[in-house]
Amino acid sequence: MYSIIRKKRDGKELSREEIQKFVKGYTNGEIPDYQAAALLMAICLNGMNERETTDLTMAMAHSGDTIDLSMLGELSSDKHSSGGVGDKTTLIAIPIAAVLGCKIAKMSGRGLGHTGGTIDKLESIEGYLTELSPQKLMEQTQKIGIALTAQSGNLAPADKKIYALRDVTATVDSIPLIASSIMSKKLASGAKNIVLDVKVGSGAFMKDIESARSLAKCMVEIGRNCKRNVRAILTNMDVPLGSCVGNSLEVIESVNVLKGKGDKNLLDISCILAAHMASMALRKPYEKMLQEAYNAVKSGAAYGKFLTWIKEQGGNIAYIEDTDLFEKASKEIEVKCEKTGYISSLDAQAVGNICVEAGGGRKEKGDKIDYSAGIVLIKQRGDWVEKGEIIAKIYTNKGNITEKLQKDFLSAVEISDECPKQQPLVYEVVE
Repeated sequence: MYSIIRKKRDGKELSREEIQKFVKGYTNGEIPDYQAAALLMAICLNGMNERETTDLTMAMAHSGDTIDLSMLGELSSDKHSSGGVGDKTTLIAIPIAAVLGCKIAKMSGRGLGHTGGTIDKLESIEGYLTELSPQKLMEQTQKIGIALTAQSGNLAPADKKIYALRDVTATVDSIPLIASSIMSKKLASGAKNIVLDVKVGSGAFMKDIESARSLAKCMVEIGRNCKRNVRAILTNMDVPLGSCVGNSLEVIESVNVLKGKGDKNLLDISCILAAHMASMALRKPYEKMLQEAYNAVKSGAAYGKFLTWIKEQGGNIAYIEDTDLFEKASKEIEVKCEKTGYISSLDAQAVGNICVEAGGGRKEKGDKIDYSAGIVLIKQRGDWVEKGEIIAKIYTNKGNITEKLQKDFLSAVEISDECPKQQPLVYEVVE
């Protein structure tokens, strides 16, 4: 291990065997943290080329269980988001893509920090089974086109262990390490076609277009080298996506969008992601699939597929048919604007952190979540507001934090005399 560290420290290329030795040895506990940390820092400072990054990804992907989706053929599809605030697109895009013909056996994660997790959102639905056996995962996907389960504890365990070390050694900000972390889980999950929603902006991990583009290109190259079809969509995360942040609130908003109501931006980005999934899996033009995605919502087919999916996985669809059944937080805190003007900025990361403070997210991995906690944005970026007008409502079951939550939210909002320029939903597509 000493020679491997020294080699990368000096900016030299590691062989496939050296990379595999590191991943296997560290996962098995044979290599100590201090040596692994030294190598990660050397990678962070000196980078990795395309071949090294692919080899690291493959070694991590094969460090534990892998899922064989070959029986789903060319139709097996997956979607991954790099994480954002109010990002509930999986709940909307997946049923749309299934209506279009994709087969989606998907593993999702839980939320940590200011970004939410799909599994936490689904768990807010009474009875929904978040853990499926591999056999049930495949059977359900073949039957209805969708199955979504919590990530297996032994799926890419090397990534889990390496990420925990990166988190405490200032080696998170490295394109090869980020790309291999994301792609190792996607490759282990087995899908042939993978759409990556790479978020860009204040509420995302990648704050600027250039770094997001570099990450997207790196992940697409890994996919190509591993004989997978990968397409990365760079999407806006300067402001929260949709009007709701928080688990059950986001499920309710997703249901409304699938019913043809609700936030237009959320509908648009969900249809865009579903259309990319379908165009890759079915080998059809993206523009045609985009039109069919909107039609799937308009006709009610996507909502019907969502109901079928939730019911098949044990969820009580009464909650979907009547969203008033979701448990409500005991406190509704109104946030009133302090001045008149246009909302020129709404810091997505700050809003995500407020949701965590209200109880809707985790600060530490083992924290319990309050599914009813969250935020409803009454006003959005670009809206004109009057002094004293309600711009948001915060829901919580916590006591004695009303003033803090109001103050924190107002700090996340900027008011100006001029209407801000409209920002694009999608910056670019990398394939």
